[in-house]
Amino acid sequence: MDTSFGFYLPTRIEAGCGILKNSGALVKGVTGGKRVFLVTDRGVRAAGLAGEVGDSLSREGFDCLWFDQVEPNPKDRDCEAGGEAARQFKADVIVAVGGGSVLDSAKAIAVLQTHGGYIRDYEGRGRITREITPLVAIPTTAGTGSEVTRSAVITDTERKFKMTVKDVGMAPRLAIVDPDTTRLLPPATKASTGMDALVHAVEAFTCRPANPMSDVMALAAMGRIFPSLRAAVQGGDSGARYNMMIGSLLAGIAFSHADVAAVHCMAEALGGLYDTPHGVANSMFFPMVTAFNAQADPEKHARAAEACGLPVAGLSSAGAATMLVQELGKLAEDIGIPSFRSLDYVKEADFEKLAEASYVNGSTPSNCREITREDYLRLFRESFSG
Repeated sequence: MDTSFGFYLPTRIEAGCGILKNSGALVKGVTGGKRVFLVTDRGVRAAGLAGEVGDSLSREGFDCLWFDQVEPNPKDRDCEAGGEAARQFKADVIVAVGGGSVLDSAKAIAVLQTHGGYIRDYEGRGRITREITPLVAIPTTAGTGSEVTRSAVITDTERKFKMTVKDVGMAPRLAIVDPDTTRLLPPATKASTGMDALVHAVEAFTCRPANPMSDVMALAAMGRIFPSLRAAVQGGDSGARYNMMIGSLLAGIAFSHADVAAVHCMAEALGGLYDTPHGVANSMFFPMVTAFNAQADPEKHARAAEACGLPVAGLSSAGAATMLVQELGKLAEDIGIPSFRSLDYVKEADFEKLAEASYVNGSTPSNCREITREDYLRLFRESFSG
């Protein structure tokens, strides 16, 4: 058994309700320059959150150029357009305001500003050869944890495949984490992004590369997310929003120092082919894959159930793991996660293609239970049949 591990978190974290108004002053600590390339999407910009950041930057004397050409499941073409725009602007720092798609796009844009080429040139690990443009990440959803991760998941539009670009140099220099940014999110967005954060925590804890440091973060994340998600989706108070945002942050640290696993492999295959929102795709496969995995490691799944606050005292590990699976299913139903079958664009003829894309995902070897193409195919079919 290999017990060695490393832990490196290059991102400074500033968190608190209302901290967004100080974003300009915080960005000052990241760069001596004045040219800010501000990455967001049209929805965040319309909601006024990006404008609030822009105003704070202007008050500190920054010259900002807006880039809001970001779609859900960020596309290679948009990242490349952003990289060229940032290069022409000669950005000193990139500030990203939005959900995971915005934050991942900003990472890709920072790479392309300094390295050029196409984002697919950097697919995989360790292909970043020098420092990228400093990045400040401001999440507006409690879901992806991308503000503290060292990777970006980008859709290769030619292959219809979600590729991962991963390098420690891609980690943001600064994360500004304000739970108040999630207050006006639609309930469906709170539901899917919140479940995404819970997937991160459970997969980080149960995957093969898990280690003592990632375990601490993952368990703490579960303890905040599971008891708070229903209340957050329903409107919730500031306490629920706070727990969700900090839980998402902790889960991001956990999986970036361990890995994700089969839930993500299936979700990324679905998102690459059909452009299904990532949080939705993760959420709909989560209970079934957890049931599949719990058979291989009931002890760790029992500890996850306990961390979620479930009443498992006196149960065997297998019994506690079964309760976890049942409660994940109830949670998904309560907060309105759609079923796989309800996606009217899904074609059963594509299941073998989806299974293959899942199997070749770089996180398949991290799954706690060995999983084959045939297993993935069966899971897609069983998810579809209900």
